[in-house]
Amino acid sequence: MGAEGGLSIGNNVAIGHFANILTTDHQFTDTTRPIKDQPLLHRPVTIGDDVWIGSNVTILAGVEIGPRTVIAAGAVVKHSFPEGHVVIGGVPARVLKTL
Repeated sequence: MGAEGGLSIGNNVAIGHFANILTTDHQFTDTTRPIKDQPLLHRPVTIGDDVWIGSNVTILAGVEIGPRTVIAAGAVVKHSFPEGHVVIGGVPARVLKTL
């Protein structure tokens, strides 16, 4: 878990084993420079109240997870689900069920 880009975790959040929450991303703008020398983008992650993050979930930089969301094990969350009240899963994560 990295918080360089900003991380907000609500109340009553459960985080499973080996979950990854990333707040930085690489910017590839100059093809003549090595990847390691490219700038990092810092983007906050926001996780609402009563969220359950399953094992081996990866949440990428800039994502907002709304309240009462369940994230299935192994999901890769690359875009936001700000309204919440859903079960999401898959690679990339999508809504599986509305709660």
